[in-house]
Amino acid sequence: MTQKNQCFSDTISIAPMLDWTDRHFRYFMRLITHHAVLYTEMVACPALILGRNKELLLDYNPEEHPVILQVGGSEPKLMAECAKMAYNWGYEGININAGCPSPRVQSGKFGAILMKTPEVIAECVAEMSAATPLPVSVKTRISLSDVGGDGYKELFHLADLVQKAGCKHLIVHARQAKLNWRPKENRLRLPLHYELVYKLKKSFPDMPISINGNVLSLYEAQEHLCHVDGVMIGRWAYGHPYELREVDQLFYQDNHPILSREEILEKMLPYMQKNYKRITRIIPHMMGLYRGQPNTSLYKKALLSRDLEQLKAFLKSEQSL
Repeated sequence: MTQKNQCFSDTISIAPMLDWTDRHFRYFMRLITHHAVLYTEMVACPALILGRNKELLLDYNPEEHPVILQVGGSEPKLMAECAKMAYNWGYEGININAGCPSPRVQSGKFGAILMKTPEVIAECVAEMSAATPLPVSVKTRISLSDVGGDGYKELFHLADLVQKAGCKHLIVHARQAKLNWRPKENRLRLPLHYELVYKLKKSFPDMPISINGNVLSLYEAQEHLCHVDGVMIGRWAYGHPYELREVDQLFYQDNHPILSREEILEKMLPYMQKNYKRITRIIPHMMGLYRGQPNTSLYKKALLSRDLEQLKAFLKSEQSL
């Protein structure tokens, strides 16, 4: 078990994103921000309970703390076993996926389909909270799109149930979810309703509530924090990672020196060498490091070559400027 960071704040967090927020991305992001809370990709509860690759699913770099395990499942007793694993493995918390509308997630009876049965979510929270001292959080959406109305009544009901069950943090993606639509369709076709999450926070002043959904700058994050406790950033953080370089100063009052792009790349090179067998997984996570810079095409060419010597040559040319 690795050493956990017992003092952390969910003021800013990076959303769990399937195929994106793996351990390599999290290691890369931790060079940019020391304090933003990182989440794993969603891990299916049955895979943790029955699979043979538990270590592969649970493992992470010690530099990633604070990091939270996100789990998908709907069987309270099994979810409690997953919480025990998260605790024993040294995670800071465990999160229930109750918002992903992906059909492949829905087929496993978790994700957004759980909003049909908020009592089941609350049962999972209660069992998981009783099983370990880890804080249990829930990530959800406003409601399913077929409920009629704006979904606030359903969101309030879910929040009330999970708070009473022991939920320590509720994260709300501020749009409804349409089952059988892919996540991209949900983003493009369903509107955001930040005001409903703000309203929810007023109704639950004692439960930490974070907002998620199309946050595209740290300025927008600051605006949201006037109304809620935390902001979870997703695709923008992945595509524009260096834009998060001021997170620690702006939101955590930590004025440590900010690493330059070149310093980050220099620190990533030994990691890439050590994990060269996984280089095809690492490269996509780093593509946005020089986004918007004049040298971005040269950087991407060197990165996509998979040749670390080319990357070192690019770095040397940048350091000499």
